[in-house]
This record gives sequence, C-alpha cells and structure tokens, in this order.
Amino acid sequence: MTVLRIEEGGGRPAPALEVSGLSVGYKRGIFKPERRVVHDLSLSIQSGEVVGFLGPNGAGKSTTIKAIMGFVLPEAGSIKIFGLPAGSSEAKAHIGYLPEVALYYPFLTPLETLRLYGKLQGLGGKALEQESYELLSRVGLEGREKQQLRTFSKGMQQRLGIAQALLGKPALLVLDEVSSGVDPIGRRHLRALLGEVRQQGTTIFFSSHELDEVAQLCDRVILIYEGKVVDERVMDTQLRSGIGSPLETYFVETMEQAAQKAA
Repeated sequence: MTVLRIEEGGGRPAPALEVSGLSVGYKRGIFKPERRVVHDLSLSIQSGEVVGFLGPNGAGKSTTIKAIMGFVLPEAGSIKIFGLPAGSSEAKAHIGYLPEVALYYPFLTPLETLRLYGKLQGLGGKALEQESYELLSRVGLEGREKQQLRTFSKGMQQRLGIAQALLGKPALLVLDEVSSGVDPIGRRHLRALLGEVRQQGTTIFFSSHELDEVAQLCDRVILIYEGKVVDERVMDTQLRSGIGSPLETYFVETMEQAAQKAA
C-alpha cells in the first residue's frame, strides 16, 4: 500500500506530501481584483505521519486541500505527492480524499456508491464487493448497505464518505473536516478507525475544528491564518494532556498573535 519513491539525486524517500511556495487566488468578476486566498504556503508531510491542518474559518484550508487534489490551479508554487505532480492520475492513484461537503446521489445505496467509486478507481469483481462490505462495517453502516442515501443523516453520509476515501487502501488520506456532522459516539468510532489505518502505515493529512480529535490522533499540527502557515508544532505530551485544554489554548493564542501581526 505505502508508496516509496526516491527523490532525484537525493537518495532518500520523497515526502508523502510536499507543498512549496503555493499561492492560489480566485477571480471575482471583470471589475474586481483577484482575491488571494493562499500566500506562499509551504509544508512537508513524511510518509506515515498524521498531521492536523488547523485554522479559523476562511483561513485557506479547503483551498489548499483542493490544490493538493488538483481541483484548483495554483498561481505559483508546486505540490508533489510521493514525488509525483499533484493532480496527475499517477498521484491521485495514491490518495483517498474526503471533501468538506460530501454529496452522493440520493437514490443510490451505500453499497452501490462504493461500487461506483471503486470502478472509477479501476477496482472491481469480488475484491471490490468484499472491500465495500468491510468498509461499511468499519464505519458503522453495517446493516444499512442497501438503504437509499436519501434517508441518511449528514453524519451517516460522512461515514460513507470516509469509507469511500479508504477504498483501494490509499497510501495518503486527505480529509477536509473529517468529522463534520458526526455525533460524539461516531467521532470516537472514527478516531479508532483512523488509528487502525495509521498503524497500517497510511499517511493522514486532515483539517478539523475538533481539537480533541486532533490531540488524540496527530503527530504534528500545522496552523494557517489568512492563507499563510503561521506555526507548526509536534504534539508532545504537554500539548496532548496538560491541565485544561492546552491544544485549544495554543491554537487560540497563535491565531490572536497572527491577527495582531496582520493588523
């Protein structure tokens, strides 16, 4: 499952994800200037790491993730997945992706949805059928495999989205607001599942506003404010389990400092 590529001339494995000098903007009409959302952003994720991508609403997290997936074109900079250009079919073959808002055809069932996505990935036959049933069970949708999605809650659709992202055993998971709409029991189930996936060697890069989730899962966090990386930190024991909510305190204080600098 895990991909090992060697950097040209470096003699060492390529990072699972490497973003260098990324800038992304959106046009706002003929008479309005372009709005720059991501500014000269750089980050590197090593194979096997679990990294949380944190920032307030509108900080540029989703835009960065869309650029990583090749859905938006950068104005400047480069993105590589295991040494492969982001957006290429070769790079996408190694990624499992969950968007911030996962929408599926309401008259399909979870099983039909996974069959469809699996076939788009080149999977098929009994192996796809077996993996689909296994994934639906792992995300807590056992017994609902043939229930139409129009009857599903947002949290249940999110669970399906996670199953879809895990199809084909990707080497890198990119998850945008991974637990959006999922209840506390479901979040605990999800943390356990991602912990299992991590133990299998999968690299995980995800955004989330659930800081308890981040504290329990991540090796490292990267903080972004107004499209720029403002800090990053290894999740040490103090940050995970100090008195009160140390990760929340660190996050809030870092965002306040970034806001003061930007003023």
